[in-house]
Amino acid sequence: MAWDALSLVDAADDRPLIERRAVLRDGFYELQARTVIERVPPAAGIAQQWAVSPYRGCAHACRGCGARTAHRKLGLDMGRDFDTRIVVRPNVAERLRAELQRWGGGEIAVGLGGDCYQAAEETYRLMPRVIAALAGAGTPFTVYTKGPLVLRDAELLARAGARVAVSIAFVDERIRRAVEPGGPPAQARLELVSALVEAGVDCRVLMAPVLPLLSDAADQLAATVRRIAAAGVRRVEPVVLRLPPGTRAWYVEWLEQAHPQLVARYEELYDRAGLPSPAYEGRITGQIAQLCHMYGMEYGAPEPAQGEPKAAQLALV
Repeated sequence: MAWDALSLVDAADDRPLIERRAVLRDGFYELQARTVIERVPPAAGIAQQWAVSPYRGCAHACRGCGARTAHRKLGLDMGRDFDTRIVVRPNVAERLRAELQRWGGGEIAVGLGGDCYQAAEETYRLMPRVIAALAGAGTPFTVYTKGPLVLRDAELLARAGARVAVSIAFVDERIRRAVEPGGPPAQARLELVSALVEAGVDCRVLMAPVLPLLSDAADQLAATVRRIAAAGVRRVEPVVLRLPPGTRAWYVEWLEQAHPQLVARYEELYDRAGLPSPAYEGRITGQIAQLCHMYGMEYGAPEPAQGEPKAAQLALV
């Protein structure tokens, strides 16, 4: 990845890498990317193996966001810096076009490093060009977001045949305010998916992350699936909370303050890689699958789309 390739060593300047290499403009760090198509960690729990992210960091400030580790490679912390120091890749569309010339046609996830429709997109408007680059190359893609700004590009997304996965993990506003303080309310997201469906966009709900012992009770899951079904969505894809190292430290710090009685149970549920117990995960996703069947919705991620590559396979080694 371009972010890995940047050296953190500079004997003449001990400031964080991002402050040495980026341009600070209107509160955002602009950093020219060298490579933009990046591997998705297997632990992410989604179907795609490759992703492109116009932004690093996210103003939604979700406690359980699995993308926090990348900020450390830029000399920033994985907690508050991730929430407030947003890195912008102004040349993302140009680099993407160049890399897609040799791409093999596999589906690409958009927006995993930071929501691609967060507030920064209002300023930079990178997504229309990203969509155009992917559509022009015949590359299938899924946009992951919880930002209502995605409606601005609904026509572009529908015309490109894109998939959109809107994150709605729970409908309890008390939980949302605690763990997704910068994100839109659940009702706003439910209205968003209804509008996307009406606009002809292939939209599903990413029911993620399901929070152990906080949003996983049977009545909570049922309420969430019921309201998703009422919004007109035809497919739900659940993901139980992942806690890779950077995310784990930030999440557990909050858990110790807000729910100290749960910390020991989390230690039992999660392995060193940050994956939940298979037995627990299977029980929760099984409940969601039954609820989806009850409400006439499809369950799980759709099969990855295969595009019509317009050039030779990208060399990955």
